Amino acid sequence: MMLALCACLFSATAQLAPGSQGALPANMFFKKLPNGLEVIVIEDSSVPLATIEIAAKNGSYTESPQYNGLSHLYEHMFFKANKDYPSQEAFLNRVGELGISFNGQTTEERVNYYFTLPKFNLAGGLDFMNSAIRYPLFDAEEMKRENIVVDGEFQRNESNPYFPLIDEMNHRLWGDLYSRKNVIGDHNIIRTATPAKMDTIKNKYYWPNNSLLTVAGDVKHDDVFKQVEATFGDWKPSGFDPFVKWPVPEFKPLTKSDYFITESPNVNVPIVMYYWHGPDTRKDIPATYAADVFSFILNQNSSKFSRALVDAGLALEVNIGYFTQKHTGPISLTVVPDPSKTKECLAEVKHQLALFDSPDYVTDEQIEAAKRTLDIYSVREQEVTSDFVHTVSFWWCSATPGYLNTYQDNLRKVTRTDLQQYVRKYIKDKPFCAGMLVSPQLKNTIKPELFFKP
Repeated sequence: MMLALCACLFSATAQLAPGSQGALPANMFFKKLPNGLEVIVIEDSSVPLATIEIAAKNGSYTESPQYNGLSHLYEHMFFKANKDYPSQEAFLNRVGELGISFNGQTTEERVNYYFTLPKFNLAGGLDFMNSAIRYPLFDAEEMKRENIVVDGEFQRNESNPYFPLIDEMNHRLWGDLYSRKNVIGDHNIIRTATPAKMDTIKNKYYWPNNSLLTVAGDVKHDDVFKQVEATFGDWKPSGFDPFVKWPVPEFKPLTKSDYFITESPNVNVPIVMYYWHGPDTRKDIPATYAADVFSFILNQNSSKFSRALVDAGLALEVNIGYFTQKHTGPISLTVVPDPSKTKECLAEVKHQLALFDSPDYVTDEQIEAAKRTLDIYSVREQEVTSDFVHTVSFWWCSATPGYLNTYQDNLRKVTRTDLQQYVRKYIKDKPFCAGMLVSPQLKNTIKPELFFKP
């Protein structure tokens, strides 16, 4: 799963979660406005600050190739001119007046925007957020400048030595739906983006019935609900579900394993990645809990997997992970072999994959320790409220209220049988994409094309 873990979040009243699967913590409150805007308040008086976050179900999973990268560009334009603050200077002046620290994030299935400010400026902050989310101007001159800024972020990503491997992996893993998992986008699409395209995104996804507003910090929920309704209550709903009107295409299952080798002079050791299509929160919720537990166990130094590869001197590093998503979460395995033992290392990886579902591959103690530690992570993550709001919006976008509300309870129920079923359904003997990043010089020495293949 994403490192952000969360439990007990949403309720249809201030007491129970929608679809009702448990009570909220005493400091969390929920309300849904008549226009469909869902509102969560998290009370935390530890510091005299408040955080306001609004999240939309938007991101690369909504992007065709012609729009790839524009959810991210839209995020940047959110912090520019709008109807009430008609220039960047006016916008930033208001930021200073309210004492706001602001930022935004774009991922595959969520775009979120957030302000942290002194609690006594909450009303002004809500008004300011309302202006930005509902009335952006998408000034053409500002867009020309921001197109270059966003494309510059893309270029910084490309400078990462691992970028060629990851990008090629995504092309092969997702095929003709690559854009739906490519958050950073396409150079040409970003540089040629127009205000009209920003309006198209707004008119599809930026509606109250596709958004979550979270207010957290030194606040009182009754006061916040009143202020939110007064500020956002006249925001008209779309009258449609964007994901019914513009459905996200289903990712085609892999039909065979695929190997590739990418060269880069900027790496000193080979890096090998294996990726599978994993479970998601629409079709196989139980497997997402098992994936979290299984990944945690194998990443411990005491695991059979780590001992067989790292302790045995075959690999410098190994890591397995799963990223929870509503639309096909990927399972990843990364191995950094000892360059002089690359062939032997990858042979042992295959051997270990075949053992993943063995009855004795993990111990009862490892299973219980993993569940207990992940449970602790969930609790610790709630300690910094201004960060925890991002976790709340992630799960609101990429899961379901029931999933969010019962994560810890369901994690505790994971059994050895669940782990075996997860491995058999998604990993063992299943098609995967495997890629190796290696320098030209090292490639000539180890000749991976002779053994890194189906």
